[in-house]
Amino acid sequence: MKFFFDGLDRAIHLLTHPDDALLQVLKVTLQVAVWSTLLALVIGLPLGLLLGLETFRGRRAGLAAANAGLGFPPVFVGIVLALLFFRGAPLGGLHLIYTVKGIIVAQTILALPIVIAFTAAAVHAVPSGLFDQARALGASRLRVWALALREARVGVFAAAIGALGSALAEVGAVVLVGGNIFDSTQTLSSALLEQVNAGNYGRAMALGIILMGLIIVIVAVLTIAQQRGARAAVGRAS
Repeated sequence: MKFFFDGLDRAIHLLTHPDDALLQVLKVTLQVAVWSTLLALVIGLPLGLLLGLETFRGRRAGLAAANAGLGFPPVFVGIVLALLFFRGAPLGGLHLIYTVKGIIVAQTILALPIVIAFTAAAVHAVPSGLFDQARALGASRLRVWALALREARVGVFAAAIGALGSALAEVGAVVLVGGNIFDSTQTLSSALLEQVNAGNYGRAMALGIILMGLIIVIVAVLTIAQQRGARAAVGRAS
């Protein structure tokens, strides 16, 4: 328990007297989390709507792939991307290895299955008669998709929360693709791992507590928005 209380004291001290290293790590962490989540939503929402609403050959395979992606080992994804990003590799010309942009790409790939699978499941749970009625009244595919997003917004919020939580907490792909370079590509999770390996358990606990606090605050805000959306939907239904 001494490590925990020492870490708590250190965390309070870091929060009240943040050093340059902590500010840089926080900046990279938030940059990676926000951009990877946004990219995953931009790419994943249309795919989730497609799999949840439309009927076409290969739809079941697409759903199976999205669901399987929820269990992808982040370390394996990181290894594959690192091998592709190294100089002389197929994607080496993009200069993404050991960069924040490379980490964002890795985290986006890890978050995509979350967004696709959760969105497809949420849309599929909406009564299909609602969409049939909209199509019968002449609604375009875009309008039907917009209706589906509105009706399934609780599940879409869940997808966003899951994607953001993954981006904040993931460490394997971050280290492999970003290199865990101090003052450059370190995130809170990778900095925590480095401190543990160095035996600096006090600072490691402090970083862990700060990371948990950050996740709790951000997820709490999104959860409040999610519940307000759910209450609004119930209010309109009644």
